[in-house]
Amino acid sequence: MKGLSQFVEELAAMEVTQNVFNQYSYQLEENSIRRENLLIYLNQMYQLRPKVLLVGEAPGYRGCRLTGVPFTSEHLLMHNMDGLNLFGRENGYKLVSENTKLLKEATATIIWSTLIEHNLIALGWNAFPFHPHKKDNPASNRAPFKKELELGQKPLLQIIELFGIKKIIAVGNKAEENLNSLGISCDKVRHPAQGGKNEFVKGMKDLLSSI
Repeated sequence: MKGLSQFVEELAAMEVTQNVFNQYSYQLEENSIRRENLLIYLNQMYQLRPKVLLVGEAPGYRGCRLTGVPFTSEHLLMHNMDGLNLFGRENGYKLVSENTKLLKEATATIIWSTLIEHNLIALGWNAFPFHPHKKDNPASNRAPFKKELELGQKPLLQIIELFGIKKIIAVGNKAEENLNSLGISCDKVRHPAQGGKNEFVKGMKDLLSSI
């Protein structure tokens, strides 16, 4: 879909603040793979017509920062999970570098395991679509600042409009705050990171039982 291609191009062109990595930018040649991965994902989701949008906080350095796809890791992107046929080389996904040991990412694993358990495909996005990291340490994560969340509002609104999704679940406080500031109604679950797995799983179970 042309609108999705334009969306990815606009992400690539966005200027980011200090200590932020735009994994779609044209400044690095390897980002072309991440842009293509994201476009494959968005086109797949457009065909699947998901009923639910999960909005996280921001890409992590072991996950979307490497793959270009929200709530994924290198391992998940290449191998899927039992019960999931969305990813894999057979669907066109690629890695920036062919490592012998593919990185896993806990949040991505927990989220997709939970969705598979409920037989649900949900669209994933982040309140801030780029990777915020600590000063001089790109292999780290930090919470996005207010001005960064504001920068992420336009693509977040575009995702909601492009996919026409009515049911939105905020994964964590930052996502909820950003959605609320836009006047968008959402439910919230605990972020699964930092010991929040059980609360996330329970929260998702309660919400998804009504869908």
